[in-house]
Amino acid sequence: MKDGFVKFFFPSAKLGSIFQQRVVFPAKLSYNETSISEEGRCVGMVSKIYSMGLYGMEAFPVEVEADLSQGLPAFELVGLPDAAVKESRDRVRSALKNCGFDFPVSRITMNLAPADKKKEGPIYDLPLLVSLLKASRQLSCHTEDAVFLGELSLSGELRPIRGVLPMADKAREAGFKRLFVPAENAGEGAVIQGLEVYGIRDIPQLFAYLRGMLELSPAVPQYGDAASPDPLDFADVKGQPEAKRALEIAASGSHNVLLIGPPGSGKSMLAKRLPSILPEMTFEEALETTKIHSIRGKLPPGVSLIRTRPFRSPHHTISTAGLAGGGPTPQPGEVSLAHNGVLFLDELPEFARASMEVLRQPMEDGTVTISRVGGTTSYPCRFMLVAAMNPCRCGYYPDLNRCHCTKGMVEQYLKKISQPLLDRIDICVETKRVEYQDLMKENPHQETSAEIRKRVVAAMERQQQRFAGTNIRYNSRIPAALLTKYCRLSTKQKQYMESIYQKLELTARSYHRILRVARTIADMDGSDEILTRHLSEAVCYRNVDKKFWEG
Repeated sequence: MKDGFVKFFFPSAKLGSIFQQRVVFPAKLSYNETSISEEGRCVGMVSKIYSMGLYGMEAFPVEVEADLSQGLPAFELVGLPDAAVKESRDRVRSALKNCGFDFPVSRITMNLAPADKKKEGPIYDLPLLVSLLKASRQLSCHTEDAVFLGELSLSGELRPIRGVLPMADKAREAGFKRLFVPAENAGEGAVIQGLEVYGIRDIPQLFAYLRGMLELSPAVPQYGDAASPDPLDFADVKGQPEAKRALEIAASGSHNVLLIGPPGSGKSMLAKRLPSILPEMTFEEALETTKIHSIRGKLPPGVSLIRTRPFRSPHHTISTAGLAGGGPTPQPGEVSLAHNGVLFLDELPEFARASMEVLRQPMEDGTVTISRVGGTTSYPCRFMLVAAMNPCRCGYYPDLNRCHCTKGMVEQYLKKISQPLLDRIDICVETKRVEYQDLMKENPHQETSAEIRKRVVAAMERQQQRFAGTNIRYNSRIPAALLTKYCRLSTKQKQYMESIYQKLELTARSYHRILRVARTIADMDGSDEILTRHLSEAVCYRNVDKKFWEG
């Protein structure tokens, strides 16, 4: 070694001989004082920032590490990033330069740990940039208790992201104290108690705060939904007393409903007003519902927590994945977006058979499980199914004076709805043609949604008292094994149900659903016991489907 250089000799196979090649390296690496430990190890060139990842409903902490080393300038990103995360390199580089910072001219290696979990989306732009600033000594501050999330523009501004609420909840659970997110997402994250959430507009603002040159106040949640300019009310519905009664029962016990009748009989009108008689969600229900909408990016602007029960009405051309959820990266579908609310399927026979059948497991279990090669995730989907359909293709069966369909055409149309799906519907009610006198009648005493809602709330309070200390909330969710406990029948009533079971050729699932509906009717009646009249009314709601499918 001479003049601080090392001389190496390499064979050259191409030339067929051995010759001397001079390759030079610095004999002593040049680090700043904090870069060499007492043992001679390289330290201080790696920074660590914390962020969060998301897979399905589950969030997980992510360590964002940055290493600056000597070598040819490069920017490597490892840790199983997807295409959107890899593109963060270009956004971070432009944001740094446009905000007046120096982009390190060195070999940059950034790691997203744990490396066995896939990182998706642009949410890592902000933690990557902060970690790079710390590694390059342009930022020195305490960040061990903080989580950073956000997408960057090329000018350094932060753009809103999805899934802030479940990631904020996980951050609090993991022991973090502060969360930095785009300003548009700050109210959403602030719903989580015990976590200080700071809304950031751009990189200079964040830099000034972390350096102690600017004061920021934690965000506060914005509760409540935007008020509807034209709220729907049951008082607007003319006639249809049987259908109104059926929907009140359904709302009181969270039962699934099928409305069948001719066009223009008010099926859609009734269904759209069902949320107006449902009780307000509890905080736990609202939080879970908001998480799902946050993941899908469906959270209304300016709303931190969804208080109104969802009403989802997908078009009949929706795909199976769009209804149940799915995609290369599993996303919640309409059944999950309707969680704790209403899923309305208008013109039910027009839906693809596969789309209808995919509802069977979510309706039974209250969850939908999506399996992919990369893993399995589950989304909650405890919803009320309200379906509407015509009895035939022209819509007027069994009115033979108006129906132009043959018997075979009617049967073919009705067979689009499978028996297993019908068994999972608690209440089937026929909506008849509204008479002119009912349409023009001006009834000042027409019952409003608020009046019906009081009775629904009272019935649900009885259920809460009955199911106290259990994970059951509604009569529709009583497990089959506990029906004998919560739906006791006298000897006379058992004989009555036995005759009904044989006469209507019920399945076990249909029988259980009749008992659940009868239990709800008894609660509405203020009765602790299920009486024969309660059973009779519940049976009537099962007999309607027999009229059309076996009539």
